Amino acid sequence: MADMDMSQYLGAFLDETDDNVQRLDDLLLALEKNMTDMDVINEIFRAAHTLKGMAGTMGFTNMMGLTHAMEDRLDAARKGTRPLTEADMNRLFQGLDTLQEMADAIRGGGNDTQFDVSEMVHDLRNEAAPAPAAAPEAPAQAQAESGGSMLSAQDAEWVKKANSQGANAFSVHVTLSQSCLLKAARAYMVVNRLEEMGEIFRAEPPVDSLEKEEFEFDFTVYVATPAPAGEVKAAIEKIGDVQTADVVEVKADETPAPDQTASQPQAQPVQPPAQAQDATPPAPAPSAPAQAAKPAAPAAKKDTAKKGSQTVRVDIGRLDKLMNLVGELVISRARIERLVQEARLRQFDDTLSQLGRISGDIQELVTKLRMVPVSFTFDRFPRLIRDLCKTLNKNVELVLEGEDTELDRTVIDEIGDPMVHLIRNSMDHGIEHPDERKALGKPEKGILKIAAYQEGSGVVIEVSDDGAGIDPEKVKKKAIERGIITEDRAAIMSDEEAQQLVLLPGFSMAKQVTDLSGRGVGMDAVKTKVEALGGQFDLSSKKNEGTHVYIRLPLTLAIVLSLLIKVGKETYAISLENVEETIMVRRDDIKTVHGEPTTLLRGEVLSLNILGDILGSEGVEHDRNEYPVVVVKIGKNKIGFIVSELIGQQEIVIKSLGRFLSKIDGITGGTILGDGNVALILDVASFYSTKG
Repeated sequence: MADMDMSQYLGAFLDETDDNVQRLDDLLLALEKNMTDMDVINEIFRAAHTLKGMAGTMGFTNMMGLTHAMEDRLDAARKGTRPLTEADMNRLFQGLDTLQEMADAIRGGGNDTQFDVSEMVHDLRNEAAPAPAAAPEAPAQAQAESGGSMLSAQDAEWVKKANSQGANAFSVHVTLSQSCLLKAARAYMVVNRLEEMGEIFRAEPPVDSLEKEEFEFDFTVYVATPAPAGEVKAAIEKIGDVQTADVVEVKADETPAPDQTASQPQAQPVQPPAQAQDATPPAPAPSAPAQAAKPAAPAAKKDTAKKGSQTVRVDIGRLDKLMNLVGELVISRARIERLVQEARLRQFDDTLSQLGRISGDIQELVTKLRMVPVSFTFDRFPRLIRDLCKTLNKNVELVLEGEDTELDRTVIDEIGDPMVHLIRNSMDHGIEHPDERKALGKPEKGILKIAAYQEGSGVVIEVSDDGAGIDPEKVKKKAIERGIITEDRAAIMSDEEAQQLVLLPGFSMAKQVTDLSGRGVGMDAVKTKVEALGGQFDLSSKKNEGTHVYIRLPLTLAIVLSLLIKVGKETYAISLENVEETIMVRRDDIKTVHGEPTTLLRGEVLSLNILGDILGSEGVEHDRNEYPVVVVKIGKNKIGFIVSELIGQQEIVIKSLGRFLSKIDGITGGTILGDGNVALILDVASFYSTKG
């Protein structure tokens, strides 16, 4: 067993671990609201059991030991010997965090042995130790023999409940081949397969002994399932190294005859296998007989649907490579179209049109392959809010909307940390303590809302709270203290202008540096990251009413629709995400206000900037009678950039400029045009920020 190379399974193991840890996190949050919910406890127990088995198979003993201790604590809770407490929940969350850290360390080339989990295991095990029994358990109403052991009263309850829901209870005696080298792994596969078919209520020897290979070559598992015995037998015997699987039906009111084997037909009809999950009996709860016929938890049904879906995991690197190839296809298509137009070869029109449709479909398909729901990021926020509430002693309800909205995986990966900044900022500075809210006439529980929705060709994420808001007078005072503005400038600033000061680098309203805030990197870091992704960031706030943050992001960062312009002799591209409209402005309509050129656009003052002067381009014409203007919306503001020529719209493939050129202000990348020339992609929002 030690000689077997398990590294080939490491990637799949880590992916499954991430899924199970996230699932456990969601379930623990649900359990914390009702620590007696047996359906949720059973779901957590199953997920922890799966994670423990996988870790043991891969040889990660510390991870397996910690998960085993968590499983023991949950087992004590579901058996009713030790009800869960708030301290238990904190230990379980701590254990879950450690499991994630272990997975991250393993992914980085480390191991789980660098984590000392002995103290956590000790605490969980001590809590899980069963309390002294007040009286011996009443004898079972009925007993059944299988493998020389007797069913307990609790097991008999399981059998009764299984029968009442149309399922049968079986004892499955498995014998492994004498040449089997991975006994623990095979036992795990047997247990896992039976769990998929129904509900396991006992194993001999116990499951932890199976995982430690503390058995010879045979063991017995008791399972309740609507599947017929023959199907159970066939499923287990398909597993490698399984020599035989003897399936015997267990009745609550009789002892099975020695010759009652899987080969005999079932006397009573049972539900079809497709309904196995719905008919799975819940954990026994003798104190609540009314729950006997209660269906399985909704989460269990969801899992069944997942197992039935036809999906495959694909490495993100392969999708990146596929997207790059599609990008090259788009460039080549544009090049061919340009050559055909120049040569006026009309006979290629139909072929080019078909090529355009095919490449467009491929591009759309590849883009969708890279799209993932924002829940990929949002799922970790409930846990974050829970921990922050305990740290800050605040009562906050998190409201999530639009979790199915999809974004490119690259955008999702990049936006996670900025979103955490916003949440921490809202929790620390925005939402008040319960007593403060009560004094202000607000509900003691604050509301933090995160919503995502598609708007045009982009996605909007809104983060809002009903907290204290941003006090413009306090911001002005802090800015004067820092030397950012003068008192004269502060006197003429509007409240909105003052609130925008919190977005400046290094600005912070915190009175002291804490683990959550006070270092001046929060809001500025968010704005910088959003704009680096080609998005837009806006903030509005009202004192004592709350703060609203608006983030607009492109669906993908690879292929975008852009506006091509000329400034002097050079061609540039501007993402259409940033373009509001294009207009022509007569020279006589340009006026100077406070030393800056402006014009009227439908009755509103539009500030103008000569883009050639900003870029330092040669050959810019300043004495024309009419100028093309690109109107860009940045937050709530509109600004016009005067250019030399408007070329038109075109799909472009964003190419990185490399490490040395990537830090140039106002340039987000480059692209190859249809004529083979290179055009720089402009970040016009940064020009406005620099100017402002």
